[in-house]
Amino acid sequence: MTESYNSEAPFARRSLVDRAIGAARLDIPTYEEVEADRGATGQAAAVVAIAAVCSAIGSIGEGTTGIFGALIGAFIGWLVWSGVTYLIGTMLFGGTADWGELLRTLGFAQAPGVFYVLGIIPLVGGLVKLAVAIWVLVAGIIAIRQALDVSTGKAVLTAIVGWLVMIIPMMLLGGMAALMGVGR
Repeated sequence: MTESYNSEAPFARRSLVDRAIGAARLDIPTYEEVEADRGATGQAAAVVAIAAVCSAIGSIGEGTTGIFGALIGAFIGWLVWSGVTYLIGTMLFGGTADWGELLRTLGFAQAPGVFYVLGIIPLVGGLVKLAVAIWVLVAGIIAIRQALDVSTGKAVLTAIVGWLVMIIPMMLLGGMAALMGVGR
């Protein structure tokens, strides 16, 4: 028997921890649940914040921006990524979601990011962070697929196109900044 989820269902029964564990396990009903629960946006933001703090701790000694910078960057990235994914997924690939649904599912897709804290371990930290990044990417694709109600192929394409839309301007800005710094 398949459980169905609707926006009127009582979601208070599932805690943030239960949902984060379900999201990290790539549990599709968890993504469906947070997609439908308009009250879960705060929980999704908490997951983003926790993953950002863990990432900052796991990157100590790498000259990173610190916990505050990691939090700001994580929230801006989450908001922009959700917006870009929403536009691409609905306009190019016929997805049926609103921005809030993508905020919630992509926020919970950051749940495996708690393991970024293990990046602090000498010698293996970099490999752990790579494995976690791949895990977060897979969770993001599942989040996109469930929120937009599209095929896995369209979810992957949405993720790739969205990544290109975000990374190309960032690279151009970084290149311009580097050129400006070279002339000094």
